[in-house]
Amino acid sequence: MDEDEAKDAEDSEEHPAAQEPKNPTAHSKERLVLYHWTQSFASQKVRLVICEKGLVCEERDVSLPLQEHKEPWFMRLNLGEEVPVFLHGDTIISEYNHIIDYLENNFTGETVAQLIPEQTSPQFERVQQYRTLLDGLPMDAYTHGCILHPELTTDSMIPKYATAEIRRHLTNAATELMKLDHEEPQLTEPYLSKQKKLMAKILDHDNVNYLKKILGELEMVLDQVEAELEKRKIEYPDNKCELWLCGPDFTLADICLGALLHRLKFLGLSKKFWEDGSRLNLHMFFLRVQKRYAFRRVLGDIHTTLLSAVLPNAFRMVKKKPPSFFGASFLMGSLGGMGYFAYWFLKKKYM
Repeated sequence: MDEDEAKDAEDSEEHPAAQEPKNPTAHSKERLVLYHWTQSFASQKVRLVICEKGLVCEERDVSLPLQEHKEPWFMRLNLGEEVPVFLHGDTIISEYNHIIDYLENNFTGETVAQLIPEQTSPQFERVQQYRTLLDGLPMDAYTHGCILHPELTTDSMIPKYATAEIRRHLTNAATELMKLDHEEPQLTEPYLSKQKKLMAKILDHDNVNYLKKILGELEMVLDQVEAELEKRKIEYPDNKCELWLCGPDFTLADICLGALLHRLKFLGLSKKFWEDGSRLNLHMFFLRVQKRYAFRRVLGDIHTTLLSAVLPNAFRMVKKKPPSFFGASFLMGSLGGMGYFAYWFLKKKYM
């Protein structure tokens, strides 16, 4: 792919290897490449797994704000137009859980961290249980809901003008759809149907009663996690090493939990769920997991998430046509529209 090769050369300088493996020659016969967007929640978890396993992997940023996931070079990799997509030689894997399982099944050995215990291990069922539980949480609903109802958050890191911008686009959504029907005849009916469903989903997430309901359910999940962390202290009373969610070893369940807490902190929900002293084990877990090399490298400082992840795209976006409602909506599905609002902020300031 000529376009891919050009993009590969350009991006390889911008994205250094996540972490050198303990044995530099391990798995070096075939190149590993991850196509992702920095603030895609699924992408973050895959990048954390790769980094925790110490694999050398080239990372290529697919800018959702710039609609790069709809460009031909990316659609040749994944017709579903979604990130992340993982390449191992000629093998292409394009679904979050499939990528995780592929990494665990194909990159093993004494020099590579194992994040899912053997099936004969007593920790195996725990890890699978919490992987399923945490991955099943409606992260997009939390994101949309917290942006549209900031009154339910405390110290959110989302710009205050985000709510007004989203509501303006929701108000104009019907007009945008009519324009697409007339001005973009090349768009297929399945595409328009998909966008209408996306708009309907965001409108559902604007229901404050629904948001309170799912946040109440999230609170019960976090209570379960808090109790599980307490069990580890009882189970290993003399263990002087760090204890994690499923035992003394750091696992995929900890990656799922750490990524979740990082996103909740960004949305302004940490004071509600653990920083108020109600869940001390959860609070201590979050403090510890943030110190891990992989979390520092992949997620960075929570307070600079917006600047470090969005502004590079925003500067590129000011040179282009503003994204449509659907471009902004898709972006919200990954982060809640941060790239879009950074774009408008910079456009108003510099143009």
